[in-house]
Amino acid sequence: MLEAFGWGLFAASSLLVGGLLVILLPIGPRLLGVVMAFGGGVLISATSFELVEEAFQTSGLLSDVAYGLFAGCAVYAIGDAVIDRFGGAERKSSSGAQASGAPLAIVLGIVLDGIPESAVIGLTLLEGGAVSVAMLVAVFVSNVPESVAATSGLLAAGWRRATVFVLWGVVALASAVASLAGFALFDGASPSVVAFVLAFAGGAILTMLADTMMPEAFAHGGKLVGVFTTLGFATAFAISAFE
Repeated sequence: MLEAFGWGLFAASSLLVGGLLVILLPIGPRLLGVVMAFGGGVLISATSFELVEEAFQTSGLLSDVAYGLFAGCAVYAIGDAVIDRFGGAERKSSSGAQASGAPLAIVLGIVLDGIPESAVIGLTLLEGGAVSVAMLVAVFVSNVPESVAATSGLLAAGWRRATVFVLWGVVALASAVASLAGFALFDGASPSVVAFVLAFAGGAILTMLADTMMPEAFAHGGKLVGVFTTLGFATAFAISAFE
């Protein structure tokens, strides 16, 4: 169980790395866009091969995968809509649009975005006895551009640096707890339940990417987004293939 918590914390620690990059290095909008696209491609690949395909192999039933995918999509979409309504819609904007939002909604939205992928890290420990390197890399890499964009926007909106880093610390701890929960709650669960949960996480992650991450990437990276999304997908696939 502690291993699941530790890996979840490690994957989420890249949120702090992204925050530090904003302070230490000048990151232009175009670079931010292509890095976000790369991270999105990495997550899409990991979702395909480490979650959806693994879910089908676990139970052998297409229905478990379909139910999980659409349930994850629905739950994330509803949760995201509620958070947007209360002021968290621009939580990943790098332009400072967060100034018009509610701080609590922004924090809850960022936590919501990170929970599905973190919970999966714990689940992969159950499946293979060791953490999935591909999934771990996908979460770690994708967190960096998300953090860069959100940190840039929060600072532009008037948030203090210390407050932003406290936010990332809270999100990292929440992600570690989600990873622990993914391991503890489903230890000994039936293959159908595990398959449903893996697919559920996949549906939530795909919905998150389409709703928050990829639009922000395209807004800044333009046509290069397609190239770097493919590069990210290929990188994660290669890691998965050789794992």
